[in-house]
Amino acid sequence: MDHEENTGSDPKSQTLQEQKDQVKKPQLYKVILLNDDYTTMDFVVDILVKVFNKESREAIRIMLNVHKQGRGVCGVYTYDVAVSKTNTVGRLAQMHEFPLKCICEKA
Repeated sequence: MDHEENTGSDPKSQTLQEQKDQVKKPQLYKVILLNDDYTTMDFVVDILVKVFNKESREAIRIMLNVHKQGRGVCGVYTYDVAVSKTNTVGRLAQMHEFPLKCICEKA
């Protein structure tokens, strides 16, 4: 019975390494809230806590960015998660009759 030395030239291990090399990290997207003149600051903070799982202090900081700079980044996610969170914000804003807008941008 012949025994091959394990020199790392095993075709199976090379194929696995090639597959690992080909796997790319998914593109990430920023979810951004846009300022308007009607949505209350309390509602924005509530969205940040409930939808984006932010602590109260961080939610207030992001809300102030939205208010002062016109936009604020809520988080960075894979495409599917970013779109889901954007849609959730849109539905909640509509339910509460606020014009709050939320967009996704490539990170």
